[in-house]
Amino acid sequence: MSSAVARLRPEDDALVERHLAHLRVERRLAPTTLRSVGASLDRLQGFAAAQSLALAQVQGHHVRRWAATLHGEGAAPRTVAIALSAWRGLYRWMGREKLVAANPADGIRAPKAPKPLPKALAVDQAMALADLRREDAAAEPRLEARDRCIVELLYGCGLRVAELCALDARPAGDRPCWIDAAAGEAHLVGKGSKARSVPVGAAALRALEAWLALREALARPGEPALFVNRRGTRLSASQVRTRLAERAQQAGLPTHVHPHMLRHSYASHLLQSSGDLRAVQELLGHASISTTQVYTRLDFQHLAKTYDAAHPRAKRR
Repeated sequence: MSSAVARLRPEDDALVERHLAHLRVERRLAPTTLRSVGASLDRLQGFAAAQSLALAQVQGHHVRRWAATLHGEGAAPRTVAIALSAWRGLYRWMGREKLVAANPADGIRAPKAPKPLPKALAVDQAMALADLRREDAAAEPRLEARDRCIVELLYGCGLRVAELCALDARPAGDRPCWIDAAAGEAHLVGKGSKARSVPVGAAALRALEAWLALREALARPGEPALFVNRRGTRLSASQVRTRLAERAQQAGLPTHVHPHMLRHSYASHLLQSSGDLRAVQELLGHASISTTQVYTRLDFQHLAKTYDAAHPRAKRR
């Protein structure tokens, strides 16, 4: 507790120390969590003391205003939520101790955090990753052909990593997941067991042809999976992530690349070129167009950067 607060309300300071002791001894909270709770309660005492209020006199409108003050001072929504949780916990404990009749922090929520934009590669970065050709001694031809095909399908078709790993080399079952090279289509089963078909571009078809020519030498007899690992069994999502991250490093990309980033890049680059939100929704297999609309924000960011870099009136003073 700060010394200024302690001088103003020593009885509240002692009350908070009792609560923290309860959390430490009975709830066995970790030291880092206790420090976070202590800092939040220190701030609560500061707010209350500034209005000459004892902690037991605090009402809901006070808590709401103080939470808004924290946010107005630049605290992130998560930080405000952590503070409110600590305040709520204190008053819950005070209620059990018969020190307050009601919890003034109940029902008060932190401001919503904006949803982070999906991360997408720039076009030149995606092309550098797709065009990478490893010729070093460590690049086994079969795995190199497989990995090139994986990148082409993730970026060229916008597949989810689970959809990619579920692909079979040839159609099987009632709802086959496979690539019809002759028709240039990938038949998928996505989230919610929703089937869809997406076009496969020329570059991906060439990469698929090169991989299929080598696949039989790696796959175990009878293995249906299109993509197999060194043991000849179906490639897992974690293995795809690892191989993709390594490949991005080899391509000299300055960011961590994961499969979903290539899906984001696919959607963003399609939208930049076509502007057809409904078509992108269908290609991604989104049930709601609101899910797809996030890519319009990425598209706007791209346009804003172009404007800032190119327009003579965009320069900041």
